[in-house]
Amino acid sequence: MGHLDHAAFGWLTPVLSYVMACIGAALGLRCTVRALGATGRSRRNWLLTAASAIGTGIWTMHFVAMLGFSVSGTEMRYNVPLTILSLLVAMVVVGAGVFAVGYGRDRGRALVLGGLTTGLGVASMHYLGMAALRLHGQVHYDPGLVGLSVVIAVVAATAALWAALNIKSPVAVAIASLVMGGAVSSMHYTGMIAVSVRVTPSGEALPGATAMQFIFPLAVGLGSYLFLTSAFVALSPTAGEREASASAQRPVESVAR
Repeated sequence: MGHLDHAAFGWLTPVLSYVMACIGAALGLRCTVRALGATGRSRRNWLLTAASAIGTGIWTMHFVAMLGFSVSGTEMRYNVPLTILSLLVAMVVVGAGVFAVGYGRDRGRALVLGGLTTGLGVASMHYLGMAALRLHGQVHYDPGLVGLSVVIAVVAATAALWAALNIKSPVAVAIASLVMGGAVSSMHYTGMIAVSVRVTPSGEALPGATAMQFIFPLAVGLGSYLFLTSAFVALSPTAGEREASASAQRPVESVAR
């Protein structure tokens, strides 16, 4: 058995990955709140932004955490197509859950469907990302812990969507984002505790890219996307602000006439 280290760089990767999960959650929740107050194309665009934010945040959280993962006795590489597929799955399945909430007429049913879909998407992203891992040996999973990680993912996703439907103030959204970030991180590390590796020493070169060659640059790029999109959302006026501005302009137009 190879010795597994989940924090090879100390607290740096767990803390940074938690921060990325919180940012993605906060941005996704704010965009969903904006979407519920919009109509037509504007609602669709806000929901698309929410799905990309949550999906990107979850994916970045997972692979930033994986930068601190190591197994004694073997190098590690990542299959590039599978890794990219895990990102696309996160965005698409999270998008399906967000749209279910954004357009669902029965809020209760939409919440259950959206939470289940989004949670399974989070779990699928995690285990697809793990399937992309290449090392000298075999990876095994504890079925009970895997099942627990999936349950955590579904509960976390449902709670996040409930918050998007019921919480409007920025402070409440921030608190909900911290909770969701913690839940996503818990899901990740529960899934990682389920892992055991039987190392088979070998001198053969592993296929794929190292974490620093591929994962790190992509995580930095996606993290930058989250920060820039957060700034855009923070600076864009809400529906209430637009209505207040329009109301303020009407008396001026009346006087001018």
